[in-house]
Amino acid sequence: IGNLSHLTSLVLSGNHFNGWIPSSIGNLYHLNSFHLNDNNFAGEIPASLGNLSYLTSLDFSINIFFGEIPSCFGSLKQLEILRVDDNKLRGNLPLELVNLSKLSELSLFRNQFTGTLPPNMSSLSNLITFSAFDNAFVGTLPSSLFTIPSLIFIDLRDNQLNNTLDQFGNISSPSQLMYLDLGNNNFRGPIPRFISRLVNLRTLDLSHFNIQGPLDFTIFYPLKLLANFHLSYSNTTTTIDLNAILSSFTKLISLDLSGSHVLATNKTFLPDTPSQSIDSLYLSGCGITEFPEILRSQHGMTTLDISNNKIKGQVPGWLILQLAYMNISNNNFIGFERPTEARLPSVSNPPMVQLLASNNNFSGNLPSFICAMRSLFSLDLSNNEFNGSIPRCMGNHKSILSDLILRQNHLSGSLPRNIYQSLRSLDVGHNQLVGKLPRSLIHSSTLEVLNVESNIINDTFPFWLSSLPKLQVLVLRSNAFHGKIHRTWFPKLRIMDLSHNHFNGTLLPNSFKNWNAMSSLEKNKGHFDEKYMGSGYYRDSVVLMNKGMALEYQRILKIYTAIDLSGNKIEGEIPKSIGLLKELHVLNLSN
Repeated sequence: IGNLSHLTSLVLSGNHFNGWIPSSIGNLYHLNSFHLNDNNFAGEIPASLGNLSYLTSLDFSINIFFGEIPSCFGSLKQLEILRVDDNKLRGNLPLELVNLSKLSELSLFRNQFTGTLPPNMSSLSNLITFSAFDNAFVGTLPSSLFTIPSLIFIDLRDNQLNNTLDQFGNISSPSQLMYLDLGNNNFRGPIPRFISRLVNLRTLDLSHFNIQGPLDFTIFYPLKLLANFHLSYSNTTTTIDLNAILSSFTKLISLDLSGSHVLATNKTFLPDTPSQSIDSLYLSGCGITEFPEILRSQHGMTTLDISNNKIKGQVPGWLILQLAYMNISNNNFIGFERPTEARLPSVSNPPMVQLLASNNNFSGNLPSFICAMRSLFSLDLSNNEFNGSIPRCMGNHKSILSDLILRQNHLSGSLPRNIYQSLRSLDVGHNQLVGKLPRSLIHSSTLEVLNVESNIINDTFPFWLSSLPKLQVLVLRSNAFHGKIHRTWFPKLRIMDLSHNHFNGTLLPNSFKNWNAMSSLEKNKGHFDEKYMGSGYYRDSVVLMNKGMALEYQRILKIYTAIDLSGNKIEGEIPKSIGLLKELHVLNLSN
């Protein structure tokens, strides 16, 4: 390809190409655009790219490049767009990058860069977008970054930037900045007052900013255009008045104050008072003890997280009609108000998709309104006091319900036959369920997690589950399963717990021959895939025995593997095929 000396544009985006970039690419002296994004290219970026002096756009994002960015990139004086995000690049940024005075977009996110950001970033005088989140940058945030007049977008979240921001006190340059995300770093000390001069901000994220003292909230009041404001886990001693925020920022769409002490009094609520309509509100772990009635005025709200508080009483019925996502877990709620027709959702408000209500004091039968939620995707009612049977009407959800988590209740009866078609995760452990595993589970082609531990299920080994192509976690512990364990071909299975049942007989020599997921690690193209099992806001959990101790894994790493056959009556030799499971972490064959 290096012989195409008159080539001006080379675009190979969105394919499955792999291999390294040949150094002869530096012979394409007339190249303006060079796009390799969304492939499987690997290796180091060749220094010969520094010869491409006419290059204006370079996009190597979403590949597997490693090594450092060559310092010769600083000679690409015509470069306007540089994207190397979603790779495995590391090391320091070359100081020569600040020579790219025509650069308008610099995308470095989701790599392994370290070191400090260049101090004289103001030399990038035409920069509009700077995105470097999810790296390991350290040191001080250069104040020169905020003197670039064209800059609109800065995203530096999920790094290790530290120190205080005192040096920003002298910044007086006018700013067009609309997006500023500094969340999840190691900043400490007061939030600088210069923030109040960023009057064009639409998004401001200062989450996990270690204030270590009081917060003067008036510094945010000039930011009248704020639509997304995230100040979670800021370690401030100041109590934040929710009513004051909702009345001061009339354009808010998303607000996250989780981990702060929030005052949410109900004294000022007037049902007919017009206000802005916030879409997403996150108040997890804010010390709230009663439901904030001011939320009744938020007619457009679709997402509410009030988990990890001390709220008691009934869950307001209008929430069930309006919200798409609701997390009320870890509170003291005792029941659900019956939804009324007085407040039907408008067309723009989607119906309930995720309802997370674990660890409360709910009792009685499972609420009947869940059968009417035809768009329900995830339902978690675990760790409550529900009793009765699982309603058969939940078959209404069989085309969309993905996560059904009912563990740690007092449910009885047998598992229904008609609710498993689209399930990804089914956890009904620690109840009083009887009968057999429904054979209709064989149609659950998307099932990844099946947990029925600590019930009274009386059945033989479900060898027929081996036909499920995605099954990764199978927990049958502490039931009345019996008979031989045979035909155990589970290519995707990574956790199998059959302990404390009545299995007997011997294991066949090739019992573990085709357990591919435990034999070798799957190699994903990118490093940005989710590390834990789950979907959306929900994360799968499991309790496993290790050295006689019950260990709860609140999140299951996708690389974790375990087999537990203890507490049965299995005899004979340990199959030699178990030696094929090179990625196995825990093996328990005791008792």
